[in-house]
Amino acid sequence: MRLLAGRSAEAAKEIKTLISDSVARVEQGSALADKAGTTMTEVVSAIRRVTDIMGEISAASREQSQGVAQVGEAITQMDQTTQQNAALVEQMAAAASSLHGQAQELVQGVAVFHLAADGRAQRLGLPA
Repeated sequence: MRLLAGRSAEAAKEIKTLISDSVARVEQGSALADKAGTTMTEVVSAIRRVTDIMGEISAASREQSQGVAQVGEAITQMDQTTQQNAALVEQMAAAASSLHGQAQELVQGVAVFHLAADGRAQRLGLPA
C-alpha cells in the first residue's frame, strides 16, 4: 500500500507540474493573443491613414489635372488670338502699302499744279 501511496503522490506531483506548465503556456498564449490584437488594431489604424492619404492624393491629382486642362485651354486661346493678330497685321501692312502707293500717285498728280502769288492754281507748263 505504501508503494501505491508513493506512486499516487508522484503521479499527483507530475499532474501538478503538467497543470502548472499548461497554465503557464495558456498565459503565454493569452499574452501573445493580446499582443496580436494590439498589433492588428495598429495595422488597421495605419491602413486607414494610408487610405486617407491616398484619397487626398487622388483629390490633389484631380485638381492638378483640371489646372493643366485650364492652362491648355488658355494656351489654345492665346494661340488663336496670336494667329488672328498676325492675320490683322498682314491686312494692315497690305492696306498701308496700298495707301502709300495711292499717296504717291496723289503727290504725282498734284505736282503738276502750282499756286500763283494771288492764290490761283496754275498748271505747270500752261500759260496763266
